[in-house]
Amino acid sequence: MGLKKAFFLLAVIGLLGALLLTAAVWAACSAIRSGFPAGGMAIGPDGTITFLEEPTGKQRMLSAALGYMQIFSCILFPVCGLAGAGALFYRLKCKAPILILQEGVRRIRNQDLDFSIPAVSEDELGQLCAAFETMRAELLKSNQELWRQAEERKRLNAAFAHDLRNPVTVLKGTVKLLRQGTADEQALSRIESYTQRIEQYVEVMSSIQRLEQMPVCKKEVSCGVLLGELEETARLLAPKLRVSVCASGENADTSPAHLQAETVLLDQGVFLTTAENLIGNAARFAEKEIAIRLDIRAPYLSLLVRDDGPGYPAALVQDGPKPFGKMKEDAEHFGMGLYVCRLLCGKHGGRLTLENVEGRGALATAVFQII
Repeated sequence: MGLKKAFFLLAVIGLLGALLLTAAVWAACSAIRSGFPAGGMAIGPDGTITFLEEPTGKQRMLSAALGYMQIFSCILFPVCGLAGAGALFYRLKCKAPILILQEGVRRIRNQDLDFSIPAVSEDELGQLCAAFETMRAELLKSNQELWRQAEERKRLNAAFAHDLRNPVTVLKGTVKLLRQGTADEQALSRIESYTQRIEQYVEVMSSIQRLEQMPVCKKEVSCGVLLGELEETARLLAPKLRVSVCASGENADTSPAHLQAETVLLDQGVFLTTAENLIGNAARFAEKEIAIRLDIRAPYLSLLVRDDGPGYPAALVQDGPKPFGKMKEDAEHFGMGLYVCRLLCGKHGGRLTLENVEGRGALATAVFQII
């Protein structure tokens, strides 16, 4: 029952109880006073006058007190009835939600979000508790995301510092040789090469920060357009490999033409950046072929990229991609492709999973939320 109806019902019950008590007091007082002598005189039918018994002083005082009691009961009982209704209303409807909300505010003020607010009722205060619980859960989710980003940034900075150590050491050694006058002809080219490498590291770090701040703007796009872009990307990144691109849906009997005409709500830029990284990574390790499949199963769209290469390292499959995590030494690649894909999938409400298909190479699955 709502607060307004509950208070009205309790107030009516309190007033009815007060009226009943008032009526009982009036009846009791009247019954007591009727037993006292009335006093005065009585005139009979024949004109005879009879003097009645006069009440005593004590009886007069008691009769006056009973009259005052009747008057005060008309005021006291309704007031007490309303006060009792208010106290009962607070105890039944307000006390528990207010205490719960006060405790919740105290814990949130102390940065403690590891609790839950129960749904005490379905009235307005119960709905307020439910809204407060939703707010707490969203706040906890935001804090966890901020903590995750902070930890991710720490790992990124640590990996960046670790990868910069070698170029900086080489540059310091080359400068020392130049000062001593014992440097060879390749000293300047070495300085230029490693300086460019540091610049590339810095550019990679800047691009990661831009990706983290990039908003996700979903728009309707047809699967035919996505398939065409996947084919074009594969043709540019893997020109010497055999590439197959296909699409699948929830129903196995769905025709390819129907799948191509189907539209999804997707950030096309995020999707293409992820596809370029996955296809480029597969092209580096594939031996003969790459298989690309677009799988639509609402509320998610999955991009699966499989190659016939040696597969992912066990640590990469188990722990997921990390910043600057190279699968093999390559000066042109910094090991950020899969990390960027994981970051973009997370921003799009999905995830990135890596696995090895026995006898068939590596499989990367990028999932995007399309609702």
